Amino acid sequence: MAPGSVKKIQERGTNFQLMENVQRFQAAIKKYGVPEEEIFQTADLFERRNVPQVTLCLYSLGRTTQHHPEYNGPTLGPKMAEKNVREFTEEQLRAHNAELNLQMGYNKGASQSGHGGFGNTRHM
Repeated sequence: MAPGSVKKIQERGTNFQLMENVQRFQAAIKKYGVPEEEIFQTADLFERRNVPQVTLCLYSLGRTTQHHPEYNGPTLGPKMAEKNVREFTEEQLRAHNAELNLQMGYNKGASQSGHGGFGNTRHM
């Protein structure tokens, strides 16, 4: 964020006018690059309905600043991951097809056969 990101700030007035300050802040951080799903609702802050969501938003803003080279201040939150493209050869992809993993239903012979159906216990 930069000076002037929030065009007008109400210092006093009705609750509605003061809530507009929060809405202008939300619009500015959205434009800055904070994901919309991490931005809190105005009532979350103004009426203290969901303070953890407000905290998440501030951490998200801290992460987003790491993508802006013009910002050289302290960071808040973990370092953002960088792109890590992986390229596999056709041979590597085919080698994986020969593997039988646990999601395929093979677990050294363990099965639910003999269970008897829903609601019954297994007799061991």
